[in-house]
Amino acid sequence: MPSHDTNSLAHIAIIMDGNGRWADSNGFSRNKGHEKGTENLQSIVKKVSDLNIQFLTIYAFSTENWNRPKLEVSNLMNLLFDSINKQLDILISNNIRVVHLGEKSSLPSNLQKALSKCEESTKNNSGLTLNVALNYGGRTEILHSVRKLVSQNVLPHQISLKDIDDNLYTAGIPDPDLIIRTGGEKRISNFLLWQSAYSEYYFSDVFWPDFTSNELEEAIHTYYTRKRRFGMTKFREK
Repeated sequence: MPSHDTNSLAHIAIIMDGNGRWADSNGFSRNKGHEKGTENLQSIVKKVSDLNIQFLTIYAFSTENWNRPKLEVSNLMNLLFDSINKQLDILISNNIRVVHLGEKSSLPSNLQKALSKCEESTKNNSGLTLNVALNYGGRTEILHSVRKLVSQNVLPHQISLKDIDDNLYTAGIPDPDLIIRTGGEKRISNFLLWQSAYSEYYFSDVFWPDFTSNELEEAIHTYYTRKRRFGMTKFREK
């Protein structure tokens, strides 16, 4: 849930868009674009950690991405598996905690195991929490929450907003203050639908592989120029 503190920036979420178009524009394969995007993620995670921001959520693979060509999906799954294994020691040494958001059971078994190992190995880290939205869809997440409440025999009239919030993948994680989308598109693509009710959005024309720390700082600067009211006005009756 939002803190209603207009000056705080505890949680940044990123829709990392543009890997394929970056590859096309540079004469590379789409897989090369995903590789470059994964490399760039490492520098952005480090920058967010250095800024002492508490939470970073990345949109790694959506439930709709399964509709992409089978070879591209297979390459993505392999890239994610390799990246998690290669980065585990770095995550541990940098005190970063990893949390998976999404349906793990539909992922390849080796990737499921890698994710579980990463979560278990980093669960006691107290620095940045890196939420990896992998096989994630916002509508599916809300459905998942409602089904959990039904399975607990909660009566319809007893269900509260907090009940739904507490049964989302993000239970216990504050709503994102700032959501960044790279690559020039201006839509939310089924990402954090419930949690983004009062998030600030920042859209960048830069493809994800070229989205640098300077670009991130510009997004953060823009965020701090905005006034968040959460449905209230700036004027209050005396």
